[in-house]
Amino acid sequence: MYKIYCLNNISPEGLALLTDNYEVIENIDEADAILVRSADMHEMEVPANLKAVARAGAGVNNIPLDKFAEAGIAVFNTPGANANAVKELVLAGMLLASRDIIGGVAWVRDNADDENVGKAAEKAKKQFAGGEILGKTLGVIGLGAIGKLVAQSAEALGMKVIGYDPAMDEITVHEQISPTVEFADLPKVLKESDFITNADTIAQMKDGVVFLNFSRDVLVDDAAMAEALASGKVAAYVTDFANPAVVKMERAIVIPHLGASTAEAEDNCAKMAVEEIMAYLERGEKIHCVNM
Repeated sequence: MYKIYCLNNISPEGLALLTDNYEVIENIDEADAILVRSADMHEMEVPANLKAVARAGAGVNNIPLDKFAEAGIAVFNTPGANANAVKELVLAGMLLASRDIIGGVAWVRDNADDENVGKAAEKAKKQFAGGEILGKTLGVIGLGAIGKLVAQSAEALGMKVIGYDPAMDEITVHEQISPTVEFADLPKVLKESDFITNADTIAQMKDGVVFLNFSRDVLVDDAAMAEALASGKVAAYVTDFANPAVVKMERAIVIPHLGASTAEAEDNCAKMAVEEIMAYLERGEKIHCVNM
């Protein structure tokens, strides 16, 4: 009987995959395996019987990989399980940046007591007018599980997509993503894109670009971004990572890290994490093992 401890709340959809050979326990000291989401494990004492940790998500910065490797504890993550959730938020970010929907909604709320709000809105709406994404160019930096879906969906919405990924080549991109995605070097992507996901060289970008960061919080130099927004070099900055600097930036749309926060993504991550734990404990298989 293998004993599983959940350090965070784990979707019942995932736990339901556990067979009769497994028991979800309340005492972490007895654990053979731990399922975790965002809890910080760096200062934890390692249970004596612990053999594996599975992160229900892609990032593993909350887990001491080297420490666990030295102790013979395998660590797994679930790449791609939340890719669709992040993709949909990236698309939402593009639309929010193209049309001043947030500003328009705020105006309506501010005028909620006006009995003639409908007529007033017709006069006010011009200040919230924006543009369309149809025919615009999206530069995707990184064509992994999320970038692939973003590229495919953007093309379906009528955008031109230019992609860059140092781990891929043009043949792979055309075979695995789309034959019409243009595979280019980074300078070309930065120079030609109207929208860019994840890059760190603002000076090379087109004037008036919309920059979308759904990758990681340390990707962008906040001071440089603030200057680029002030000068108009960057028309809008959409980020899923709040911090004291970015929340004060004009024309920054700051989302509270909602990328993978859907019920479907949590279910998918939990299922994959449980399957990885079972495969390792029962057969020694290391599926998406990140430290051994």
